[in-house]
Amino acid sequence: MKKLYYALCIILVSCSQNPEDFKQHVTGYWEISEVILNDGTKKQYKINETIDYIEITNDSIGIRKKLKPNFNGTYETSKDIEKFVFKIENDSLNLYYKTSFSSWKETILKASEDKLQIINQNKVLYLYKRYTPITID
Repeated sequence: MKKLYYALCIILVSCSQNPEDFKQHVTGYWEISEVILNDGTKKQYKINETIDYIEITNDSIGIRKKLKPNFNGTYETSKDIEKFVFKIENDSLNLYYKTSFSSWKETILKASEDKLQIINQNKVLYLYKRYTPITID
């Protein structure tokens, strides 16, 4: 029953919005708020040590990198950047990654000013919220 509910939610979300509109909201700093595994198991994230920076750089290319926020508003990062090619296919916005170690596909189900939902090829759903920096003076 959980799998059926999960599948229906994905279908409803993906059918109700135009993936072309998602592109304007993808670029930015995102933190994971919840992960839903393909068996329906949920994992909540209250605090994240790292966040994702995602940027669409032109008509079909983008980057993603992991950042560690500091309390003074700066970020620490490694030099690792995952590049992706994105395509709108079958009413979906798909991101195609390829590194020297692997290649994979992710699909953006929803992208708005403050929420991002991405599902990977293993049917793991990632729910993101727009990152708001914490600063301590």
